[in-house]
Amino acid sequence: MTVRIATFNAENLLSRFDFSGYRNELRQDRVSQLYAFASEAEYRHAEIARAVSLTDDTRQLTALAIAEADADILCLQEVENLDTLHRFEYGYLYKMIGDGYRHKVLIGGNDSRGINLALMAREETLSGARIEVDAVTSHAHLTYEALEIFTPDLTDFARPQDKVFKRDCLEVDLKIGSQRLTIYVVHFKSMGSPRDGIDGRTLTMPVRLAEARAVRKIIARRFGPDGGGKRYVIAGDFNDYDERLVITGDRRNGYHFTPALEAESAVNVLTADGFAENVVQRRPEMDRWTLYHTRGPQERHLCQLDYLLASPALTRTSRDRQPDIIRSGQPWRTLFPAGQEVGRYPRTGWDRPKASDHCPVAMTFDLV
Repeated sequence: MTVRIATFNAENLLSRFDFSGYRNELRQDRVSQLYAFASEAEYRHAEIARAVSLTDDTRQLTALAIAEADADILCLQEVENLDTLHRFEYGYLYKMIGDGYRHKVLIGGNDSRGINLALMAREETLSGARIEVDAVTSHAHLTYEALEIFTPDLTDFARPQDKVFKRDCLEVDLKIGSQRLTIYVVHFKSMGSPRDGIDGRTLTMPVRLAEARAVRKIIARRFGPDGGGKRYVIAGDFNDYDERLVITGDRRNGYHFTPALEAESAVNVLTADGFAENVVQRRPEMDRWTLYHTRGPQERHLCQLDYLLASPALTRTSRDRQPDIIRSGQPWRTLFPAGQEVGRYPRTGWDRPKASDHCPVAMTFDLV
């Protein structure tokens, strides 16, 4: 018996308009910055037109990426609410996979923009085993103090009584056939922009390290410090990496991709001592990336931000399995190492529309 699990940051799967850019230029779309609006009403009309004109193509591409991942259980990041998820499924995903994901889970978390974590599951796996959702637990309320993980390097970001998770750690207990599986869906703090000569990743690292320690403590409290022989998966967007492919060169002379290791990463908190395996590490070193990052020609790299971390009990029965990374929804600006190029979905743009800035990651696990 098998189960296929995927994670995907769907990038702002929202059903509302954001008019805050009228008063805050940092929140304004770049195309809006080309125009001078005479009034807020004029700006609102233009923003509605811009968002609607882009959204249809974008969500078709998002649905294509989900369909290609072909998962029994799909973990999503950046979803507004269940109503939005239902509308997206009915208007877009249904046309590609039919009546696929009957089980849907979403609990509002801590994000100020209202981008939440979600999980969707089929009624049966592709191999015919029944899927049941037994329990759903939000950990959005947990504080640094309650988990005893506050450290001095967090002083610039939080107080001990503040909530640990910037979104949530959504815990979902599932029964697949006769087997039990727990999935923890996460979306760690974003890296942010550089400040005072320090890159955004380094600045915000203490917050992500704390979130990772919190996830590990939640699991250890339930299953034991070594996972207790239980099947669990930690899935989501970690906004961090322990390695990347640094890109140099240009279109005229060719691009070069150089692997680079990081000294510190939130990922390592969860993989240390064999607590969980990053299954994407089973792919070749040059072929593990799920996101193209660029701030211009001087700062470009490919990295893995999207993870399926599986417990030892789950990976020992799936040793020969390889994860898939779905890259056909990437915009044309994404630079691919030689031999990795893929055909893009129809109507994919240079920068947008696109399925997402992230790539879905999917893997089939054996349950015995």
